[in-house]
Amino acid sequence: MSQSQDTSTQPVATEYIPPSVSSHFPDLHTGNSYAHYSPIPTNITPNTPSNRGTPVILGVDEAGRGPVIGPMIYGVAYLPIELQHSLLAETHHFDDSKVLTPLVRARLMRTLCTPTTDLHSNVGWAIKSLSAQDISAGMLKFGGSYNLNAQAMDATIEIIRGVISQGVNVAEIFVDTIGRPDVYQRRLAAVFPTCRVVVEKKADSLFPVVSAASVVAKVSRDVSCEVLWRGIREGRQVGEAGAMDVDGLAEDEEEAGWGSGYPSDARCVTWLKGNVDEMFGYGAECRFSWGTVKDLLEDKNRAMQVDWAEDDKEHNKLSQYFGGGVMGAKTEEQELRSWFGSGVKEVF
Repeated sequence: MSQSQDTSTQPVATEYIPPSVSSHFPDLHTGNSYAHYSPIPTNITPNTPSNRGTPVILGVDEAGRGPVIGPMIYGVAYLPIELQHSLLAETHHFDDSKVLTPLVRARLMRTLCTPTTDLHSNVGWAIKSLSAQDISAGMLKFGGSYNLNAQAMDATIEIIRGVISQGVNVAEIFVDTIGRPDVYQRRLAAVFPTCRVVVEKKADSLFPVVSAASVVAKVSRDVSCEVLWRGIREGRQVGEAGAMDVDGLAEDEEEAGWGSGYPSDARCVTWLKGNVDEMFGYGAECRFSWGTVKDLLEDKNRAMQVDWAEDDKEHNKLSQYFGGGVMGAKTEEQELRSWFGSGVKEVF
């Protein structure tokens, strides 16, 4: 889960739109997070009540942790343990997605999703897409305690559990780290005690299965961002009849107008400055908890400012309207019960 920035803006949707995006156009445009799982490959035997299935190695990586625009996507890839190096590294040359060109990444993803190929019959994959809207809402909840690291951990656990729930015999888990590898590894080992768990920095360049997960995540995010941008530009949901073919976009389409989506990208900042709605700010494509967006929304020349009435100093707790007490003077059970009247035994 490397945080290094990939500012490549070459269109990838002109090459291939994977099912992790084409099957979820409504979710993208409404700002919903979602998960997508491939079918179990034909060469992987699932678990049965009487027998364990094919032992697989599973890799996890993310794309889009730092951008102000678009989803953060966690990708996983899994395959029989003995095929990791021969199939992924030697035959198809998977590597950290940041060192592969957009064209190479897209073609690897297409092969992975194409029946009759060796990748399709041996490698399963999945993604968890965390929308910009949900990321920001989570970060602002509970005084900011549900930060990006906590959301990342939950997404990682969810997507691994999702694969296991399909009946896949996950024996080994390799993860590119966020934060300290030892802390992250202990947490995942506690959640998946029957699996060998390895968490390392730069895992996407060390382990081919994590490289494959990196490609899955990166292609899914790049195409998601392009779909979002084209939907905004055209004023409709991309994916409606006539708006986009799932095999690609028209070759003469220009590159995504917001560049890489990172706050340090001049094209991104220019787009943000020129596309703020004075009343509603931005749509589901922007992470409104990011400082870049906050600053623009507080700019009186770009967004409407609202003055909120101050709270009544004498009645700053709702509970004071019910029984005259303050929150904490009664137990939660007593407090809730009094909102709906006193019990019969209390009256008589």
